[in-house]
Amino acid sequence: MKKIRVGVVGTGHLGNYHLQKYQKLANCEVIGVVDVVKESALLAAEKYDCDAMFDHRDLAGKVDAVSIAVPTGSHHKIAKDFLESGVDVLLEKPMTATLKEADELVAISDEKGAILQIGFIERFNPAIVALEKVTRAPLFIEAHRLHPFGSRGTDVDVILDLMIHDLDIILHFVKSPVMDVEAVGVSVLSNKVDIANARITFESGCVANITASRITNKKMQKIRFFGVEGYHSVDYGKRELISLGRKSVSEGGIEIVRNNVEVKKEDPLEEEVISFLDSVTRRAPPLVSGNDGRESLKLALHIIEKMKIGIQ
Repeated sequence: MKKIRVGVVGTGHLGNYHLQKYQKLANCEVIGVVDVVKESALLAAEKYDCDAMFDHRDLAGKVDAVSIAVPTGSHHKIAKDFLESGVDVLLEKPMTATLKEADELVAISDEKGAILQIGFIERFNPAIVALEKVTRAPLFIEAHRLHPFGSRGTDVDVILDLMIHDLDIILHFVKSPVMDVEAVGVSVLSNKVDIANARITFESGCVANITASRITNKKMQKIRFFGVEGYHSVDYGKRELISLGRKSVSEGGIEIVRNNVEVKKEDPLEEEVISFLDSVTRRAPPLVSGNDGRESLKLALHIIEKMKIGIQ
């Protein structure tokens, strides 16, 4: 089978992780890396035995697929250039800075028949994959994504930096239109919102309470689902799932039992890259589509607007 020729645009923290995963896979070949910081591109090229480039357009005609891991403000321009050339794209979250940009990328992807997958890594977290087997119609969801402060990601609010991961997961499981949003956020260490809380009510009756922070001492990434079928708690970082259900016992009583759900030992980013390459090979829709990325962005931007109203 012919190997898929891939390139990675952006050789920072995430870009290097993408390169690591591609290099491990037998069905692809890393052709080149791109970064406007020449030293970074050269270092990555030497490490991964590929060509160094300093303009993403230099990859044109040389690759079948790319990962884009650059600051959000550059997502639209770079992804657009590749999609218009028929190159398949794995685009890191958040998809774009605006809904108009997101809509344009989806339209170009559809027109050109190019794969557009959005990099929501938690969809490939084995605990989330296992959760699919036990939850049906959640009624209440509580999520906490708390990180220590770092300069990476501060080009956007914490909603687009961190909370959007949980928004994508919640939209994926609830599958109901949003009815109401309440939100509050505070800038603490950067000139963007660093800690935020959102309460989302869906037409189905489900309510989600979400907190995201990048100013805590220690890291916590957890989400809990409550529904008529039971309680399910996911620790994203540990890739663990605790799932409790209920069963009837004698004389009409109810007993709480732990569901026996297998959580596989898999690396989420590696699974994300494998899934992307599978879509590229089979010309099949990606697991996390451009439309998925657009809907999560829409909700994130709505939360940001609600916070602005609260501040006024």
